[in-house]
Amino acid sequence: MVLRATALRRDMAGTAMPFHLAAMTPPSSPPAILILTPVKDAMPHLDRYWNNLHRLDWPLEALSVGLLESDSLDDTFGRLAQHAAAARSRFANVGVWKRDFGFHLPAGVPRWSHPWQLQRRRVLARARNHLLFQALADHDWVLWLDVDVVEYPTDLLQRLIAVGRDIVHPHCVHDYGGPTFDRNGWRDRGTVHMDALRGGPDLVRLDSVGGTVLLVRGDIHRDGLIFPPFPYRPGHPAARRPGPWGPQMEGEIETEGLALLAADMGHQCWGMPNLEVLHARD
Repeated sequence: MVLRATALRRDMAGTAMPFHLAAMTPPSSPPAILILTPVKDAMPHLDRYWNNLHRLDWPLEALSVGLLESDSLDDTFGRLAQHAAAARSRFANVGVWKRDFGFHLPAGVPRWSHPWQLQRRRVLARARNHLLFQALADHDWVLWLDVDVVEYPTDLLQRLIAVGRDIVHPHCVHDYGGPTFDRNGWRDRGTVHMDALRGGPDLVRLDSVGGTVLLVRGDIHRDGLIFPPFPYRPGHPAARRPGPWGPQMEGEIETEGLALLAADMGHQCWGMPNLEVLHARD
C-alpha cells in the first residue's frame, strides 16, 4: 500500500509552504499502536466503540487497547470486561483497569459546566496518566481515543502516521463541515481553532491539542510527556492570557498542558483540519 499526504515545511522566515511527502511504503511489520481510552459512565457508547475499532484498516495483531474506568455510576466496568474478553483473541493485547478518584458532578450539571471544569480536567489528566503508565510497553504509537467518538475513517491511523509528525490530531466535530467540537486544539493563545483553518493546508501548526483523537509517538511519552494535572508553566509564551481559570491561576492543564510540555521538550504539535471525525452529542 502506498500512502501520500500533504504537509507543511517552513522557509527561513517561518512562512508555511505546502509540499507533498514522498510516497511511503509501510514495512513488512506494521508499527505497533496502543489505543488508550479513559471512560466513565460510558455504557451507551461501548458497542459502537468496539465496532469501530474492529473496522480499522490496520492489522489487529498490531493493535493493543487499554481502557481505564473511573467513578462510573453504571456498569461500565463490567461491560468493558466482557468486551475485553471477547476482543483479546483478535488484538495484540487488551487491558482494562479501574481507578476511582472520587469525583462526581452534581446531578443535572453538564460536564462542560465551567465552575467544575478545573476539577474535572485535573481528574481526567490523572486518569490519562494512570492509564498510560499501566498500558504503555514497546508500542511505536499511542492513539488517544475518546469513547464517544462515533465515526472516523477506517484508514485513520494510516492518514495520521503518513504526515510524519510526532504529535498530531484530526478535526473533531459534531457535523461534517460544522464548528469544531474539541476546542482544546488551538494556536495563537487560543484565538484560532481548527474550523478557522479548514480548507487550507492539510497539516497545520498548533500550540495546543485536544484529546478526543490524538496520536503521539510512543517514545515521547516514554521520555516523560504526560498530561499535567495542574496548571503547567505559568508564563509559557504559548499559554492563553488570561487563562480559562482566571488571572489568579495561569498555565494550562491536561491536553493543553501536554502541548506546552511537548513544546518545552522540543516537539511541535500539529493538526489536520480537513480530516474530520465525529463526536457524539451530549
